[in-house]
Amino acid sequence: MDQKAVATLLELAAKSLLSNEPATIHALEELTRDLFVPLFIDAFVGGHEKILKAMVRAWPFHCLHIGALSVQESYYEILEAMIDGLQILPDQNSSSWGPKLRILDLRQDPDCGTTCSEISTTFPFCFQSCVYSQHSILKTEEAQHSIKCLGIDNSGSEPLSTQKPMELLVDLSFNGTLRTKQFLSFLQSKVEQSFGSLHLCCRDLQIDKMSAHKSVLQFLDLGCIDHLELNQAYLKEVTTLLAQMIHLNSISLSNISFKHCKREDFRTFLIQLGQLPNLQELSLALFCLTDQLHKLLRILPPQLDTLCLSFCGLSNRDITVLSQSSQATYLKLLNLSNNQIFSEVYEPFQTLLEKVSGTLQYLEINNCLITDSTLSAVLPALSHCTHLRVLSFAFNPITMPLLMGLLQHLTCLVDLKHVICSVPVHCYEQWNFPGSLDRQKLAEVQAQLTARLQVLQRDDMTWTTCPE
Repeated sequence: MDQKAVATLLELAAKSLLSNEPATIHALEELTRDLFVPLFIDAFVGGHEKILKAMVRAWPFHCLHIGALSVQESYYEILEAMIDGLQILPDQNSSSWGPKLRILDLRQDPDCGTTCSEISTTFPFCFQSCVYSQHSILKTEEAQHSIKCLGIDNSGSEPLSTQKPMELLVDLSFNGTLRTKQFLSFLQSKVEQSFGSLHLCCRDLQIDKMSAHKSVLQFLDLGCIDHLELNQAYLKEVTTLLAQMIHLNSISLSNISFKHCKREDFRTFLIQLGQLPNLQELSLALFCLTDQLHKLLRILPPQLDTLCLSFCGLSNRDITVLSQSSQATYLKLLNLSNNQIFSEVYEPFQTLLEKVSGTLQYLEINNCLITDSTLSAVLPALSHCTHLRVLSFAFNPITMPLLMGLLQHLTCLVDLKHVICSVPVHCYEQWNFPGSLDRQKLAEVQAQLTARLQVLQRDDMTWTTCPE
């Protein structure tokens, strides 16, 4: 029987087992290993919380990942049921302490399978294991292995066999909702109940309003975090966090309050930001940087590939500085939206396009007061961005003739698949004035763009107008 037929039979068997929850839970200890993964997938998608809890307890592999699985309802309830299944303390009814599952990964990742291939190693192997924290499985078991090798007497403490460390990987969003608060409280209690045997590893942390979540941060190992998204905080608070999140590779900050970028708070922030050698993505929004971008670029790693500076009050001087920076030749994503950088001259931006042309894949310049003359002037440089995949220049006052001419020139960029463009000014009674958009004219514009793409044999490219 071929592998496809076997897989189909396993899926049918899993679905049959879910029809009788009590019997399935009772039979888990006798279940063949091959049935666990298809049974888990169906149980997760179907929201069978009791079965999921029992499966975590009886899981026959070192690791368990949600991976690409998702549910629309009872999301937190499902996660809590799985966490409840972790044997974080020895089973009082068992003479041995031996759960096979050591790493429970509750992060959604489309590229991650349900479990990793088992490799014969000294420690439980998993591609997603924590590598930074001193409380991780790798660091803990390395220490215990060293103790055994050195022959150090452990008779005065608990037997090593009862000290099996476990890891719980989860992305957290502190959004202030009641259900989120309940889940965070549940997590904190589980960590405390484990007496150090359960390492909570959060890689992606989102915080909305720092002042409301300071106490919750205390139970996290901030050294594990590699992606931080923070909205509404004081700059001093951000700096304090960055000092503990030394492995960050992505930072997104918005609505950060500070008095002036020449003051001490800003200088301290820059010093701390400069201590993050792994940083590859930086996004700042509503963060005043007028004529100060040179200070920021001076401390950023040259290999930075994502830079988003929306609503940062950038000046032409800032764009000139960016075009001359070491980062410009590495950038893959650049967002300069909501900055009036074209109100005077276009040459700095033209120079910037020439510098990023060898790497740039995503460009956003929405609401930058780009006019026909400006766009026409920078078009040659834009046409040389041969790796460009996505271009967005919505909410700029341009005309229909210019839009059609731009389409004609950019179809030569074979990698460019998605363009989000401005609604031409003739579609408004008064440009960019709320309620003045003529929907009929807009539909005609969209039809003309689509027809032109077909004539140019670029059916793989989409041009979408972005109305109010």
